[in-house]
Amino acid sequence: MTTIVSQIVSANEDGAIHQAVEQLIAGNLVALPTETVYGLAADALSDAAVQQIYTTKGRPVGNPLICHVASIAMADKYVVVNTIAKKLMKKYWPGPLTLVLPQRENNAIPATVSAGLQTLAVRCPASDITKSIIAELGRPIAAPSANASGKLSPTSAADVVESLGGKVPLILDGGETSIGIESTIIGIAGSNITLLRPGTITIDEISETTGLPVLDRDETQITAPGQLKSHYAPNAAVRLNATSKEPTETLIGFGEITGDFTLSASGNLAEAAQNLFALLRKADAAGTATIAVAPIPQFGIGLAINDRLKRAAAPRGL
Repeated sequence: MTTIVSQIVSANEDGAIHQAVEQLIAGNLVALPTETVYGLAADALSDAAVQQIYTTKGRPVGNPLICHVASIAMADKYVVVNTIAKKLMKKYWPGPLTLVLPQRENNAIPATVSAGLQTLAVRCPASDITKSIIAELGRPIAAPSANASGKLSPTSAADVVESLGGKVPLILDGGETSIGIESTIIGIAGSNITLLRPGTITIDEISETTGLPVLDRDETQITAPGQLKSHYAPNAAVRLNATSKEPTETLIGFGEITGDFTLSASGNLAEAAQNLFALLRKADAAGTATIAVAPIPQFGIGLAINDRLKRAAAPRGL
């Protein structure tokens, strides 16, 4: 890939939103902040632009992307929004919830976005910066995390520069992300709700909102982003459920288990999620062969944290 000059612009600078929209209209990629992680955005209606996402990230073409929209009304132009989906959108949008829904016929979304599936993942981000860009563009953006495929997700503009500097013409700097891990993804088919990727909006909250159970997904198929066995990986190996560290390890603690770094000394799962990728990066920079991570409770947001850690610790390339 040809090296380009990556311009880093404060997202709060006058004209930054319009500059990002101009890049998207020109068919270029833009790295931008959301409340979850930084995204690598393309005009979702441009097949050529979307293909650049896969090339730039080194992303497998069978791994679908999320369409980010500015409103429920915009989503309704591209996917079939049933009563259950609308209830969840009204409750959690804008916010870290992605819904995988049946595509409307002839919706102009290229098959590269959905990896050829009949469904499409849609989300309305809570970031005013990103929503403003989508609103001015007037159509969705396709935006996975702004990092090399399979590696740690970026929670700052500096993380994007480290991973994709020289590959993206414009990086909007909106500071550190507030949530720190990717959105919850659920699939809705009729009255069936399936958890496709855990996040900070929990299955208990979804069940309470809808009055319906949340089913486990079929793990033999890729139906949404974040389902590859090896994902979110630092350079070092990762050892889970560690209560102490070996001489060749850097320990990330949680709660009563102190470490070289700690996700949350008080055992707060939301704080742990926000710190997860940033601390994995810091631990990786320590240069030890292995990063050991303290046990994280398997409930609520802990399910999402453990999901990311399990994939970070998996054999690479799967």
